[in-house]
Parts: sequence; C-alpha cells; structure tokens
Amino acid sequence: MGVVIIDGSTVRDFVNDEARFKKSVDETFSKLDLNNDGVLSRSELRKAFETLRLIETHFGVDVATQPEELSNLYDSIFDKFDCDRSGTVDLEEYRSELKMILLAIADGLGSSPIQMALEDDDQGFIKQAADLEASKLSQKPSSAGP
Repeated sequence: MGVVIIDGSTVRDFVNDEARFKKSVDETFSKLDLNNDGVLSRSELRKAFETLRLIETHFGVDVATQPEELSNLYDSIFDKFDCDRSGTVDLEEYRSELKMILLAIADGLGSSPIQMALEDDDQGFIKQAADLEASKLSQKPSSAGP
C-alpha cells in the first residue's frame, strides 16, 4: 500500500494530457469490453462500477445495501454514460463521461492537498494522475546550490 498526495490540479493535469488520458481510457475500455464488440453493455459497465463499491461501504466498513437500491444506482450510471440512448456505451461516450467525472473530482479536491492510500498494484485514474505528477516533479532540475 502506498500513499500519494494529490489535489485538484493533479487530476486536472492528467485529464488535460490528452494523449495519456486517451490511452488510459482506451485501455480501461478494452478491459471492460469482455466480448470485444466495441461497446459496453449494461452488465459490462455495471461489473466495472461494482468493483468501486460506491455505496456498499462507509469509511471502509461494509454496510448492507438493498439489491434494488444498487440496481437503481447502476442503472442510473449506465443511463448517464449512454448519451445517445442506444442501449450501449461506445468509447467516445465512455471517454467523455469519465472526463467529466474526473474534472468534477478535481473541482471537489480544489487546491488543498490530500493524502490518499492506494494499493501498490492500483492502476486507476487517480493513481495514474499521481504518477504523472510525480514524473513531472522528478524531471525538474534541482535548484539546490553547492
């Protein structure tokens, strides 16, 4: 487990790095597209969001959530991603919605840094944003004198 320090600019810089963001989203989309048909079904997108356990925990403690409540939540998320109401989510819809979600997270974080614990093997968007910032910091020349 590792700890990263991020703020809104960390996430915003990741989203604004179009090549890196696009590559990351495309890779995630491909992993979610289990049948390789180029679109995400309701069940494929639900499986992804189930791993986030959006309302099943409260500060790390499991809480009982009614199956109907979970279904309603995941259906509403799918409907938000399915912009053209085709019954599937294509790559552009997925990328557009993730961009809006991450920018909303960035706005919520603001400029106050927070510490966030992440699994070492985590390759989520927040971890990738933190890694991008760390790589930028390691490339800056040191201003320390002799």
